[in-house]
Amino acid sequence: MADTDEFNAAAWLVDRHVDEGRGERVAIRCQGRSTSYAELQAQLWRAQWLLDDLGVQAGDRIAMVVQDDETFPALFLGAQRSGAVPIPLSTMLEGRSLAAIVADCGARVLAISDTFAAVVADIAAAAPELRHVVVGGDATSVAAALGHSVDVREWSDAVGSSGFTGSTGARGSRGSTSPTGASGSTDSTGASEATDVREAPVAPTTRGSQAFWLYSSGTTGTPKGVIHLHGNLPATVETYATRVLGVAPDDRCLSVAKLFFAYGLGNSLTFPFAMGATAILNPEPPTPALMAQLITDEQPTLFFSSPGFCAAMLDADPPPSTFDTVRATVTAGESLPANVQTRFAELTRSPVLDGIGSTELLHIFISNTLAEQVPGSSGHVVAGYEAELRDDNDHVVTEPDTPGYLHVRGPSAAVGYWQRPEATAAAFRDGWVRTGDVYTRSAAGHWTFLGRNNDMIKAGGIWVSPAEVESALIEHASVLEAAVVGARDDQGLETVVAFVVPATGASIDTELLVQHCRSRMAAFKRPRQMHVVDEFPKTATGKIKRFELRNRLTEASS
Repeated sequence: MADTDEFNAAAWLVDRHVDEGRGERVAIRCQGRSTSYAELQAQLWRAQWLLDDLGVQAGDRIAMVVQDDETFPALFLGAQRSGAVPIPLSTMLEGRSLAAIVADCGARVLAISDTFAAVVADIAAAAPELRHVVVGGDATSVAAALGHSVDVREWSDAVGSSGFTGSTGARGSRGSTSPTGASGSTDSTGASEATDVREAPVAPTTRGSQAFWLYSSGTTGTPKGVIHLHGNLPATVETYATRVLGVAPDDRCLSVAKLFFAYGLGNSLTFPFAMGATAILNPEPPTPALMAQLITDEQPTLFFSSPGFCAAMLDADPPPSTFDTVRATVTAGESLPANVQTRFAELTRSPVLDGIGSTELLHIFISNTLAEQVPGSSGHVVAGYEAELRDDNDHVVTEPDTPGYLHVRGPSAAVGYWQRPEATAAAFRDGWVRTGDVYTRSAAGHWTFLGRNNDMIKAGGIWVSPAEVESALIEHASVLEAAVVGARDDQGLETVVAFVVPATGASIDTELLVQHCRSRMAAFKRPRQMHVVDEFPKTATGKIKRFELRNRLTEASS
């Protein structure tokens, strides 16, 4: 299919299954509820009519602060189906941070779960273009906070039995598709008898049309709006989901990472919906106990986690039988220490595939595979992508095991950042995306993460990989998580400093930990300071904010 041919990602993910007779398959499981593909299609139509009633046009942005329940895919895909641009935002951010992003993207509509009602006033105050708020759940507190300054609607008004049937026929004339029905036949007005909702038209988008934005996690500063196209979603399916994981219609996908995160969006929406499989959604904050119970109750076949959460689950020590249905675990977001990979594979008795992806490339582009897992390595380049390492002079690094800056190109790459021409020019160049990660590539083609380019440490004139030191620290039984940063000593020289979080019930003896390091690494790599903390500052996507740890050291020395 050419980029100029009509293509709509939402229709491809949902309508296709109904059209081809798979409408009764379960698309979503959430807190004991099942939603079929036919029912999901009807939810998309309702979202489209609601947005139409609010005056949303093709290309308009819709900010979303929505928990992982049935509302998210309905609004996210419904907006795309109408040619609008949904922008999922972190549900972990406080009001002022969200307000800055909503103002930056210029959204006229905000969709928000009532769970996060406390942030609405801050958002509305900082976002002058905001005209409407759609609330998932009870809108009372949102309406009270906003008064009459912004129009407030409840999502339940759109999903009620009456929906918008009969009141939107004129607006439906903007385009048309052949009636497919959502669950049962359609009458002469296009309304489904079973769902009582009129079919909404599919916007005439192409693979090159804007589909959605994601905001970067902000590990190094203000988040940037990453612009993705309709063609980027199927690209991640054709590469990673199909060629690496072999996702099939009978798979059941459960993700620790939330839908607002690029990784979670693939895990819990793109991959299962593309294959007619089932997404298991969890609106609650993930904890090891909750996820273990969900795995037991919902019996997923694919479990998507982060390295830190795998370590936390190991710390919680669930019985191996918990994972009886899991055929593979996937991790991304940070480097997975070899020790954690090995232990989690032993616990689950199934492959654990670590990989690297990014918001700019939407999902994983270097990964271990079901056939081969190399602990401590990100694996091989996923078919369909190209990767290379470059030095400080932008020359390609060809020697094996030589560090370089990772550059990637492939079919899921974003087109740039919203209103950030300098950042776009720096990160997107001649079809390549500069990821900001420092890697090595072995002679056998295995890629190993060393750290972010601004996290690398030069101790004694020699580069030190934070990931290597962290992996060694985590091997000690008393350590749950480790983060390594560089700091200047009294002579102004850069040294290695470690922060460690103790495992449950353990206390950390820093002297013993130093001895542990002495037996595992060269002297210039060993931490010169060791700090025990209760937890790490993290981004909304679970990445450690190393710059905050560096700031703590600077403040302590001043």
